[in-house]
Amino acid sequence: MTAAERLFLEKGLEQTTIEEITTGAGVAKGTFYLHFSSKTDVLQALRARFVQGVLDGIIAAVEGLRHEDWRGKLAAWSTACATGYLDAAGLHHLAFVAAPPATREGLSRNILIDHLNELLADGAGENAWSVSDPRFTAVFLFNALHGVVNQPGIGKTPAARAELLRALERHFLRGLGLPSGID
Repeated sequence: MTAAERLFLEKGLEQTTIEEITTGAGVAKGTFYLHFSSKTDVLQALRARFVQGVLDGIIAAVEGLRHEDWRGKLAAWSTACATGYLDAAGLHHLAFVAAPPATREGLSRNILIDHLNELLADGAGENAWSVSDPRFTAVFLFNALHGVVNQPGIGKTPAARAELLRALERHFLRGLGLPSGID
């Protein structure tokens, strides 16, 4: 998949051939077809790998905090999610914007929203914040973050990225009625 990702980013999905993918990966065409039936299948796998990579970064950031540090967990979640998108902006654009779009369900139910939903529900259960509908709030916060980081040219310099991450953290915390502490 790494060869396909590189080629798709360089040439585009339509212009990349399966032969170029197999040559770049050093495998036979038969091996390709054991795993994928088309370039679209590869793109679906790249989408899944991208989202799982973002989730892995979120989990690492959140799990590194004390159990009772709900504010820190929420802040870490927003920062890690945004960083995952920003670090792989080209792949995200290719897999979710430039290529045939994913289903609408992707912006209302995916593993990132599911993880945020669990965090919000767990924090509410520990009285860290009041959330009457964690799923709704997770969808709302995720889509707000997604819309912001998906803007062309956002967070391109280190200073702009740092300010963007601080702004996202502030909005996540304020969205749950928590003081941001980073004005």
